[in-house]
Amino acid sequence: MHSGLTRITVLATALAAVVGSTTAVSATPAAHVLRVGPDRALETPSAAAAVARDGDTVLIDAGTYVGDVAVWTQDDLTLRGVGGRAHLRADGRSAQDKAIWVVAGDRTTIDRIEFSGAVVPDGNGAGIRQEGDGLTVSRSWFHDNQDGILTSDSPTSSIVIRRSRFFRNGAGDGYTHNLYVGRVRALTVTGSYLWGARVGHELKSRAARNTVVGNLLDDRGAAASYSIDLPNGGATLVAGNVIVQGRRSPNSTLVSYGAEGLTHRSRRVLVVNNTFVNHRSSGTFVHLAAGSRAALRNNLLVGPGVLTDLATASTRADRRVGPQTFVDPSADDYRLRPSSPAIDRGVRVPARWRPRWQYVHPAGQVRRPSVGPIDLGAYEYR
Repeated sequence: MHSGLTRITVLATALAAVVGSTTAVSATPAAHVLRVGPDRALETPSAAAAVARDGDTVLIDAGTYVGDVAVWTQDDLTLRGVGGRAHLRADGRSAQDKAIWVVAGDRTTIDRIEFSGAVVPDGNGAGIRQEGDGLTVSRSWFHDNQDGILTSDSPTSSIVIRRSRFFRNGAGDGYTHNLYVGRVRALTVTGSYLWGARVGHELKSRAARNTVVGNLLDDRGAAASYSIDLPNGGATLVAGNVIVQGRRSPNSTLVSYGAEGLTHRSRRVLVVNNTFVNHRSSGTFVHLAAGSRAALRNNLLVGPGVLTDLATASTRADRRVGPQTFVDPSADDYRLRPSSPAIDRGVRVPARWRPRWQYVHPAGQVRRPSVGPIDLGAYEYR
């Protein structure tokens, strides 16, 4: 008799646990996939922004969405173009007088989206205004905006940009840029193509940690200023990039570190295996503020100018070469020719300094091969 009651009690307890578990799971809404397109129930991205929940994936059919702007408040969203890029063309409209998309949620992933034409009265109209913590952008285009991406200041936010294009952004005032990242925890940019900023910089970052590896930054015919501006210092790796300063640049510096004061705790900057090209009549390839702890290794220099203006910088195996060193500089092809004096001339550097990626045009990347002694510049000859 007692054993029967015990068995009933155990079964009842187990059933209650299962019911309780089921109830707890169902209390949390499941993530959904929302489909957006002209022939769908949700015709525009802004319609999806109004109904999306945390964790949802929003798939946006390729095409042009004219004048559609949105504020995304949800966390852990994935926003992806399908069948090609989904083009958000501002056409005079903006969300909150800030951007085409204001991203206020945390940990957002954006893939295959194109943003163009953001203009607002205060001059900071962005393709994306990032206000939440954490943003990953891949295979996306930002062009003809006042800012491509503009982020807020957040010491807990990390921004990752992969295989994307930023071009012809800037209001022409010198304060707006292709990519402008505020005082966040970290910025990573790889496999991306940044070109033709209007008076501003190709890339400006106030992040505490910067990793810029395997990209092409080229002023082309624009009057862009710095190629890379890191005005407050920070722990920085600039490696494996092709960086081209145009003839019309109003600034003679390609990479600037600490120009507005070294306010971050780290003052360590590593500039390794880049190919620098200066089309001006003079210049400084890497400006370093006094107090910078800098190491420059294995860089190729094309055109006039000094490598750096900081006498205390540690430099090794940085070499000036002519355009004949490369396959086709006129087409931004800075791969090495078989006769290049850059082959096998690099010095060994710690593994954490090495560029893991090399750029593939346009807006792509592959692992940098390891073939004997390292070559100078952004590409390994193979």
